[in-house]
Amino acid sequence: MRVVVAGLGNMGRSHALAYHAHPQAEIVGLVNRSEADLPEDLQGYPRFKTFEEGLALRPDLVCIATYSDSHADYAIAAMEAGADVFVEKPLATSVADARRVVETAQRLSRKLVIGYILRHHPSWQRLISEARDLGGPYVFRMNLNQQSDGPTWETHKALMQTTSPIVDCGVHYVDVMCQITDAAPVRVSGMGLRLSEEIAPEMYNYGQLQVWFADGSVGWYEAGWGPMMSETAFFVKDVVSPAGAVSITEGNKGASDDVDGHTKVGGILVHRPGGDQLIEMPDEPGHQELCDAEQAFMIRAIAEDIDLTRHMSDAIQSLAICLAADESIRTGQPVALGEQP
Repeated sequence: MRVVVAGLGNMGRSHALAYHAHPQAEIVGLVNRSEADLPEDLQGYPRFKTFEEGLALRPDLVCIATYSDSHADYAIAAMEAGADVFVEKPLATSVADARRVVETAQRLSRKLVIGYILRHHPSWQRLISEARDLGGPYVFRMNLNQQSDGPTWETHKALMQTTSPIVDCGVHYVDVMCQITDAAPVRVSGMGLRLSEEIAPEMYNYGQLQVWFADGSVGWYEAGWGPMMSETAFFVKDVVSPAGAVSITEGNKGASDDVDGHTKVGGILVHRPGGDQLIEMPDEPGHQELCDAEQAFMIRAIAEDIDLTRHMSDAIQSLAICLAADESIRTGQPVALGEQP
């Protein structure tokens, strides 16, 4: 498959390395609007500065790892040019645009995979399975606060020009909530605060959302970026039900300069009133291995004509919850969610 990768930041470089190593992929172009420092394995590929130049190569598959506000338009343009698409999360910056992307994929019979990396992680798959075995309704307690500084803080400030932390990171963990409860979200509220003069007045770098589900489950997610953030209790992943709880037990997770720490679990504690069980998760995949798995799934979805209908609708649902929280923060009012796809 002829592949073009657009966006050569942290995720784009990792996805390009995954295609470089995959026997069914041939990278025909790398797109980035500015010069990018690339690993040796990627330095021999043709580079272009505009997305249009990349599409002119007539790729079979386009990987989009640019900033969030370009995701929807780039994905639609790629599909209309005849390519299947892998797009990093979030799928879009509005629910309407996300639906527009999915409708394009369905109309043109293109494969569309969204970069929900935790779906490819065996430890997170086990966490979801153990939580579902407990039975609901559930309480979800999750956060990922990043004490970012230097280049990472610069990246976060650039992301916040279009996307808040609870949307950019939150879609991952809200997606986990939705996979566990399998119930429709009905109401969302949020609160947030601007903790830095270095970001735009209308933006906030700390936010928390609360979500209510149709089965009675409730959950919260918290995310903050910046040099002022606390690293005390900054990585919490708990699922509680009447039958017990499932938790990630490892500490020191999620530090801004440790991308592997954002996904690794280490151990899962299953608590029931009769006793606890600690499930060790040795030999967990690192960040690059997870990106390899994502792109292997993308290529397999094309080769085997995998039905991605649920995958796409789940992406819209988790985005809708996070964007509703963003709206609640800006308006000061809770947001009722209608029927989700």
